[in-house]
Amino acid sequence: MSDPQLPPDYFDKMYAAQSDPWDFETRWYEKRKYALTTAMLPKPRYRSAFEPGCSIGVLTKMLADRCDAVIATDIVPSALETARRRLAGHNVEFREWALGDDTWPDATFDLIVLSEIGYYLSVEKLTEAMERTVEHLEPGGTLVCAHWRHIVPEYPQAGDGVHSLVRQTPGLAQLAAYQDEDVVIDVLVKDSRQPQSVARAEGLV
Repeated sequence: MSDPQLPPDYFDKMYAAQSDPWDFETRWYEKRKYALTTAMLPKPRYRSAFEPGCSIGVLTKMLADRCDAVIATDIVPSALETARRRLAGHNVEFREWALGDDTWPDATFDLIVLSEIGYYLSVEKLTEAMERTVEHLEPGGTLVCAHWRHIVPEYPQAGDGVHSLVRQTPGLAQLAAYQDEDVVIDVLVKDSRQPQSVARAEGLV
């Protein structure tokens, strides 16, 4: 049996129909999700972040405000162009690249963000992508994942399945989690030990 996958032109058609097909700029669900995602980051600032599937750069802008440098990717040229305009003047490098591609950036990161992207891959492809994620995450680095929990019939996976796989990835320890009916967010750290809470890291407890 072949792996389930989206049609090759799925995203091109989405952006051809609407420049912001998921209403990232306007919908309260998205604004709230981004606020939750960034609030859960355990460090106030990061050296270098990697954001596959950046779309039009709404979350990228928030990450750029917390990071010295960001590499952000997408597979739709029009989305990348919108993101470039939004992030003009920021230290963000945009690339045409998809999670699941074999060739990763020749770099390591102390923050990797997988937001609403994991369920576009089959279980096999996501497992491979998570192995590469761990390889490119620096020791002690942060991985944050956020996904829609409702079923989308055309997606190869559901959000809960993505997060179950992510939590079981060797080399990662869970630091924090949030879940409601709509969204699940996990923060994990590349560490062989149980990662410290923010308060413990600051010597408050």
